Amino acid sequence: MTLTLKDIEDVACYLPRQAQLSQALNGVSDKAKEAKEFLVHLKNMVQLIQENGVEVEACLVAQCDALVDALNRQKAKLLTRVTKEREFKLKVVREQISHCTLKLRQTTGLMEYCLEVLKDNDPSGFLQISDALIKRVQVSQEQWVKGALEAKINPEFDLTLDNGPLLQSIHQLDFIQMKIPSAVPPAPILQLEKCCTNNNIATLAWKAPPLNQTQIEGYILELDDGNGGHFQEVYVGKETVCTVDGLQFNSVYNARVKAFNSAGVGPYSKTVVLQTSEVAWFTFDPNSAHPDILLSNDNLTVTCNSYDDRVVLGSVAFSKGIHYWELSIDRYDNHPDPAFGVARINLVKDMMLGKDDKAWAMYVDNNRSWFMHGNSHTNRTEGGICKGTTIGVLLDLSKHILLFYINNVQQGPVAFENLEGIFVPAISINRNVQVTLHTGLEVPNHIKQGKSSSSCSPNSKSKY
Repeated sequence: MTLTLKDIEDVACYLPRQAQLSQALNGVSDKAKEAKEFLVHLKNMVQLIQENGVEVEACLVAQCDALVDALNRQKAKLLTRVTKEREFKLKVVREQISHCTLKLRQTTGLMEYCLEVLKDNDPSGFLQISDALIKRVQVSQEQWVKGALEAKINPEFDLTLDNGPLLQSIHQLDFIQMKIPSAVPPAPILQLEKCCTNNNIATLAWKAPPLNQTQIEGYILELDDGNGGHFQEVYVGKETVCTVDGLQFNSVYNARVKAFNSAGVGPYSKTVVLQTSEVAWFTFDPNSAHPDILLSNDNLTVTCNSYDDRVVLGSVAFSKGIHYWELSIDRYDNHPDPAFGVARINLVKDMMLGKDDKAWAMYVDNNRSWFMHGNSHTNRTEGGICKGTTIGVLLDLSKHILLFYINNVQQGPVAFENLEGIFVPAISINRNVQVTLHTGLEVPNHIKQGKSSSSCSPNSKSKY
């Protein structure tokens, strides 16, 4: 075959064009391959979007259900508070009914006795007892005047649910935009449903925020002083629950927590506000009782197996504030002399309260009483106890004094002064006495200073 000059020129142009086309085809082929891979990726994304959407929905439902559960738990706690408040009010009223009935019966008996005396035609006999009868009638009248006919509690319930902040938080509930985690930990989240108080003890709980990607080495919990003062560290460590005791009664505390790691300390959490009890609720402490002591009625009623005096302490200790509690005499046989007061935790428990220097007490029989500390007796005061008598104990640590009351009337002068330190409610009894404790009481308005001049029986005799 013979090639012409034109054929040679065509071949010379063809080869470069062929190479150029082949190169372009290779580029398109690479793009087509990338497109196929991208389509596979997009199809996988469809599946991932479906799966992630289901996961987020499940997480959202779980979080909302957790909020509902927390609300239901809080509702149950609030309902329990209402129930306790109702039961307390009913108990106080029933006790006052019982006490008033007893006083009315005593007053009626005294009136009937006086009427019989007035009918007696023996002037000399009448003159012998008239002064005593007049004094007894006057004392009985004074007892009724001094607040005996005033209700101790208000039938209204001072409980109003503050749900405004919660409703506002619910309306503001929204998703947060994911951010690149910083070097220091984010603010912890206080678990409000687990934060609570019991008497003067506060329990706080918190957790790391969801989706946290920073390392947390520990937490710092801070409380203020209960009067809006400066915050102070009360716990540093890895735990996410902390119990703080020894707080003041009837005080409002603010608490906050922050996390830390090697990069530094993170921001504070939101502040939670906790209210300690206005008054102390406590029982007798079975762990502190002498072995001869027997407790019942949820550790509120105490008896004893021994003819000798034995001591039992209360379940709380006081170092600040004003505290009042009462003890009712349920049984009183053979004129024993139980003792009531406060003590250090390490007192001797196999003898009468006040015989060592670790207790401050009033011991009382059916006719009179004495104050005792370090086995020293002071301030003998007329007026004793019997079945149905109520003993009141007022520990005022703002004035550092201790006072006692019998049936709402102060027994003797201020019993003890200059009291400093930590004190625990205490009593000592023997087998002839049964006592029931009443706590959670505010200081009654009708308690007045002054001596009690009433006895339980006109014929009662002291063994001293």
